[in-house]
Amino acid sequence: MAGADGAVVSSSSSSSRQWEMHVVIFPWLAFGHLLPGLELAQRLASRGHRVSLVSTPRNLARLPPVPPALAPRVDLVALPLPRLDGLPDGAESTNDLPSAAFELHRKAFDGLAAPFSAFLDAACAQGPGSRPDWVLLDNFHHWAAAAAVDRKVPCAMLLHLPATIFAALADAAQTRPELAGPGDGQQQHEATGDGQPAAEAPRFEAEQNRNLYSTEGASGISVGQRFFLTMRCCSFVGLRTCAELEPEALSRLPTLFGKPLVPFGLLPPSPDGARAAGKDAGDAIVPWLDAQPAEAVVYVALGSEVPLSIELVHELALGLELAGFPFLWALRKPAGAGDADILPPGFEERTRGRGLVAMGWVPQISILAHGAVGAFLTHCGWNSTIEGLLFGRPLIMLPIHGDQGSNARLMEERQIGVQVPRDEEDGSFDRHAVARAVRAVMSKDESRETFVANAKKLREIVADRTCQERCIDEFVERLRSSCIE
Repeated sequence: MAGADGAVVSSSSSSSRQWEMHVVIFPWLAFGHLLPGLELAQRLASRGHRVSLVSTPRNLARLPPVPPALAPRVDLVALPLPRLDGLPDGAESTNDLPSAAFELHRKAFDGLAAPFSAFLDAACAQGPGSRPDWVLLDNFHHWAAAAAVDRKVPCAMLLHLPATIFAALADAAQTRPELAGPGDGQQQHEATGDGQPAAEAPRFEAEQNRNLYSTEGASGISVGQRFFLTMRCCSFVGLRTCAELEPEALSRLPTLFGKPLVPFGLLPPSPDGARAAGKDAGDAIVPWLDAQPAEAVVYVALGSEVPLSIELVHELALGLELAGFPFLWALRKPAGAGDADILPPGFEERTRGRGLVAMGWVPQISILAHGAVGAFLTHCGWNSTIEGLLFGRPLIMLPIHGDQGSNARLMEERQIGVQVPRDEEDGSFDRHAVARAVRAVMSKDESRETFVANAKKLREIVADRTCQERCIDEFVERLRSSCIE
């Protein structure tokens, strides 16, 4: 595995280094996929394998640099994203877009089919050592999977989701496979990490996901259809989890829709926070945290893809004010909001000294690692959930989109924290619901002790480097052994 400087050192699975592979990794165009794609690329490179990481020019330019010791084995392959009317200039990641433009972004993404095929052709033409041994991709990439199969290059789907989501998903697909997709609206019941039923998805979430996964929009193909077309071409499904985190779910799901299911670990980022670029943007944050009492601050970050409406931003702000705890809020500006309208009138003055609102980049790993942070108010994207657990932070959960509701219910069942109560029909919430959820996790009582203790138990798994590197070794062995069969 990789040493502290990224150099190749001996792995617990020495066989994984007996033969060098060339692995192509093509993540979805969202940083919740690009960053773990880069983490996986570096872990493969640390074991002596060559990796081609494929994305668009601006997305690759915004990734943190590959450690010098690994850089010779990691090629960044830039495929220019076609320009489409309705997409802002330079918008290559979902982070650059309002959610209303996501379907148009997928249409532009489909324009990468020919350039990706040309890249594969060129790589295959170079012969042994350059010909790809594997293509690893996300579930949006049905044309990339088909291109790999046409060139007799095996491919696998990488899903950045917990295994527990798929127990109910597989059941739902038995009756309506044309609609099923990750987090599909047909999925009403899920399983927790111990195999017990979890809470039902609320109506607003079920309807939102039904529309998300089943609607054919500008790209002419639904997300659910993309999933199954990609799955059809793949040899197996890799899942961003590990048996230590989800033993029951993985034991009950050896296959997913007939494909073997192989965990590749949680890919936690380096705890030193060095993976993010632009550190100067956080210069004011760490000193502010240094001045706060231990475990007193609520860190609030709801991701960068689907911001709340201005009305709900105001309710969240007023709820944080009402709760009475110090807070650090990484706030993404809602679409169409003027600077003067983002926060409620007088909010910053009333909370000055107790709260800090940052609207640019923030060093999330450094923040979560700081001893002043007592809880993480998160949208429960799988990336953010893993990062919170890496430092044993209890969670205040406000899922917004896609699989986030399922992730939140999984964490709630594990008693890592609580969700902000929502309106069953439209998903709205008010300041009082926010304040109650914050107080439930932050107030020094028996409930908080339970949340903290359970978060620390999961931290032992997420932060266990030996465990996570073993998952990578086993994943690499699966790739290698399939190549020589």
